[in-house]
Amino acid sequence: MFDRRRFLMGVAAAAAFTADSAFTVFGQNNQAQVEPDLDWHDVEDWGVEGRGWPATEMKRFFDRLPGRAEGLVRKEVWDLSRDSAGMLTRFSTDSPQIHVDYTLFRERLALPHMPATGVSGLDIYGDDSEGTWRWVAVMRPEEQRVRGPLIKDLDGRERRYTLYLPLYNGIDRLKVGVLKGARFAPAEPRKDAPILFYGTSITHGACASRPGMAHPAILGRRLNRPVLNFGFSGNGRMEKEVGSFLAELDPAAYVIDCLPNMNGEQVLERAAPLVGQLREARPRTPIVLVEDRSFTNSWIRPSARAHHKASRAALHQVYEKLSKNGIRGVFYLAGEQLLGDDSEGATDGSHPSDLGFMRQADRFEPVLRKALKWGSSR
Repeated sequence: MFDRRRFLMGVAAAAAFTADSAFTVFGQNNQAQVEPDLDWHDVEDWGVEGRGWPATEMKRFFDRLPGRAEGLVRKEVWDLSRDSAGMLTRFSTDSPQIHVDYTLFRERLALPHMPATGVSGLDIYGDDSEGTWRWVAVMRPEEQRVRGPLIKDLDGRERRYTLYLPLYNGIDRLKVGVLKGARFAPAEPRKDAPILFYGTSITHGACASRPGMAHPAILGRRLNRPVLNFGFSGNGRMEKEVGSFLAELDPAAYVIDCLPNMNGEQVLERAAPLVGQLREARPRTPIVLVEDRSFTNSWIRPSARAHHKASRAALHQVYEKLSKNGIRGVFYLAGEQLLGDDSEGATDGSHPSDLGFMRQADRFEPVLRKALKWGSSR
């Protein structure tokens, strides 16, 4: 039955949507609701973790490579560096509601094999007061401009929060809103040396359902470390131009995970020079070389098995040669079990699902702990 009153209320709410004051939003249940009185806090005022260079070197605040990289790295790499993968911001509040207001860099909100929550969403975790970061909520974007409640009906206890930024989209602006009068304390980015990941679409975050589920984010929580994510979808190729920028940074460890975008010949040509480039700049920083994950349908595809065999043999050959030449602090992670052995760890045979990312984190963690211990003892 047509409800004229509800229809007119909906029209009025839509008309108010563009106003910044008395903002009417559509919440995550798609029902129109009047925005409460909020205090808004601009993330650019206190900063993000997951960016290797200061804001003064960036073309956009939420870029991953400095502006001078444009024209030095391939265009594909530069364009992908505009995504905010791996970035997060932290704050404390006692507000029973947390709102967000952000504008995405690209109109494309989702991918055919990856939801908008992972591509373009914000993902928030809270400290449970016992030292564990636990998931709270994720934003489900429907437009390039996103404004509305990220979570309501919180318990009102003051606690720390971590807000992960989109994986496969960029951010032009981002504000966090709390109920007017609630306490809000921004947390400056941690100064601890980060773990730096350089890799492919998998490192980039495909196909996590939300930003906090990519394995670099999972490992950042487990190891209590900041993370730098230099995953470049389809373009993680151990290139010296990218390596020169990575060598400028001073991480706790380098993780090189490029084999999914390379063949054996390319690995033999580029792996040792990249390690040498990083080792020359950072003699005491551990480097982890990672084999490619197995396609989850490689059990029935001989060509996939042959590809894995060739690229892994090449990487292991490089690793053994580095060891024989006295290059220390290089660690190795085999790829066969990164997604498990039951063929259930990927969305499309290649890119991990959330299950696959958890399994990857389980495999990465002991090797990273060993590498970090080596680095801290130097």
